[in-house]
Amino acid sequence: MDIISPVAWSYAQQHSSDPDPLLQEIERYTMLHHAESHMLSGKLQGQFLSLFSRLVQPVTILEIGTFTGYSALCLAKGLRAEGILHTIELREKEAVVAKGFFDRSPFAKQIQLHVGDARTVLAGLKGTWDLVFMDADKVSYIDYFNIVLPSLRPGGFILADNVFFHGQVFDEAPKGKNAKAIADFNSHVRNCQDVEVLMLPIRDGISVIQKK
Repeated sequence: MDIISPVAWSYAQQHSSDPDPLLQEIERYTMLHHAESHMLSGKLQGQFLSLFSRLVQPVTILEIGTFTGYSALCLAKGLRAEGILHTIELREKEAVVAKGFFDRSPFAKQIQLHVGDARTVLAGLKGTWDLVFMDADKVSYIDYFNIVLPSLRPGGFILADNVFFHGQVFDEAPKGKNAKAIADFNSHVRNCQDVEVLMLPIRDGISVIQKK
């Protein structure tokens, strides 16, 4: 289903700044070579991530779900000079592609790519997060949120992608494990007393969650 008016989406695309050449190359590559290219953040969401990161000016960024590297490079644009971005990808194939793009970017020395199950990787990462972007397996969103929240600094942000899950969460009783998981996650966050949340109708829905 079209969650956002195609006319409005097209107009917003035309009147938003274009991504840099490397991001455009990542998008072209993903569209041509990946069967799940729809998972790419793309121009509008990517610009949102970049601008949001610039506003926060994080020293530490965590991304759960690297895919082909587009969103990580968008988020990295807001890193301070001494900052670091940790990104976690389950699949080796996608990680190799992303690493190739990272190495060609101005942020090559500021991005640390981890390959493996996010729960295992997170257990080995110590420190405090300024900004977290969640865009991985939907059935684990609540787990990731609960793992990350204690390490998020007060005032820090979690951005959670796909919170509309193709509009399936709009149903009173969502069908399918992913839609149910996202519906449960949305309720979990809304009822969490430790955060404030704003759900935005960008692309497939993105929640901006701030720790109190």
